[in-house]
Amino acid sequence: MADHALTKETILDTAEQVLRRFGPEKTSVVDVARALNVSHGTIYRHFPSKASLREAVAEKWLHSISLPLEAVFKQECSASERLCLWLKTLIHIKHTLVQEDPELFTMYTTLVEESVDVVNAHIGELISQIIPIIEEGMANQEFKSADASLIASGIFMATARFHHPAHAKEWASPTIDHEFDIVWNLILSGIVK
Repeated sequence: MADHALTKETILDTAEQVLRRFGPEKTSVVDVARALNVSHGTIYRHFPSKASLREAVAEKWLHSISLPLEAVFKQECSASERLCLWLKTLIHIKHTLVQEDPELFTMYTTLVEESVDVVNAHIGELISQIIPIIEEGMANQEFKSADASLIASGIFMATARFHHPAHAKEWASPTIDHEFDIVWNLILSGIVK
């Protein structure tokens, strides 16, 4: 592959494939370069280190999780329905990823665990998607008035068991949906007027 045709996106796509084949522990920049038929120096022109390449792969994966959540804002519904739909969509995305390819899910969560700044940015992005829903509910007098960013953060943290990868093994429980309903009703009791 010619160096001039090599883009960050091409490198990331190839890095994902190589990581999938060899796993995070065994994958090197040289492996990615070999798969692209370029020198490892070429990869370093786009990513200054192995860690930055791995962070970029993790960031791309996390973005693939947060992007579909934006569709929730196009739904015609109340703020409480939108908030519930947003949470259930996030949960569905994560549960589907772990069910369809548990090894790949584990690989990505390993990458994510190494990328604290990327994870914090992702969490910030998710919470920032909840804030306008809370603000909408307050504006329609559906939700109690309060600090929307604090409420959004609290809701995100209160539902972590259902979407945080650390709890992935618990998602197979036959009672997980009922347990979410319990937490959801508690959240509603705290924010609805």
